[in-house]
Amino acid sequence: MSDTFNLNRRALMLGASMTAAAYVAACSKAPEATAEEAIDLTGISILITGCSSGFGRLGAEHFARLGAKVFATMRNLPRPEAAELEVLAASDALDITVLEIDVTKDDQVESGVAAAIKAAGGTLDVLINNAGMSIAGPIEAQDMAATQLIFDTNVYGAQRMIRAALPSMRANGNGHIFNVTSQLGRIIIPGFGQYSPTKFALEALSEQLAYEVASHGIEVTIIQPGGYPTKIWSNQNPPSAALKARLSEDVISAYPQFTAGMGKREAGGGESDPMDIPRAIAGAIALPKGTRPLRIALHPTARPQEAVNKVSAQMQLAVLGDSPFGPSVKGVLD
Repeated sequence: MSDTFNLNRRALMLGASMTAAAYVAACSKAPEATAEEAIDLTGISILITGCSSGFGRLGAEHFARLGAKVFATMRNLPRPEAAELEVLAASDALDITVLEIDVTKDDQVESGVAAAIKAAGGTLDVLINNAGMSIAGPIEAQDMAATQLIFDTNVYGAQRMIRAALPSMRANGNGHIFNVTSQLGRIIIPGFGQYSPTKFALEALSEQLAYEVASHGIEVTIIQPGGYPTKIWSNQNPPSAALKARLSEDVISAYPQFTAGMGKREAGGGESDPMDIPRAIAGAIALPKGTRPLRIALHPTARPQEAVNKVSAQMQLAVLGDSPFGPSVKGVLD
């Protein structure tokens, strides 16, 4: 274990940033007046996946305005969203580099992360696995094509990015990985297809990773948004409609309450502010190393995942706290 990184994360730095801590706490509730102007990310290199819209797009601009060097990645370049972000970066003197990464493609992940690491001077400080997708319908309706697509994006995509970024982080003895899961990575609502299974998987992957990389000076934070008005709702329509077209009438009629609206979702997430997510991430980055939370539940009013998080942590500590894994588990969860 490195002498520079004590596995007891809470004791690593006594001088924790109260501004950043209060900021993270406020963002998990209903942020109105925040201390975001006090967050300074100057000198921090950040790579984000899924920046064409939603949390990724908002985060790329937000972190850059706070001084970070941002690598905003998206698939299918060239595209209007990339051009718009590049124009904004030039006009407002923001350090944003747009890179092409489709998280389902090994070659693009490897080349895109390598380009970002080189431009950042040899390593990335922060990786934000934000890219994700949803396909509607009951589990029986999810054929293997749909199942493989969503797992390849939501789970294997994050794994590809993690494996590409970790070697340089380990060599540097520093790094912070954010995985964007969902409230539905802890709570299950029928009819959301394989979305919850992928987010449950990413939750488990993230927590296991946090225990394993702690001794290398690397931290992991899981972002658990509730419902927010982003394009994930409308973006699910094409793959959901394509899936429904492949289904037999027997399956469609067996689950009318879940198949009737497949491919027809117009909006969702209510009036909550999607900026909650980049604000909370910025606040977590700004916290002293060793004090950053494993999980941040985000929504103005509905955060049922917090109760699950609490019980899960208690059981992890009860089962593994006195085992050989105890120091790393306690260091991450205490």
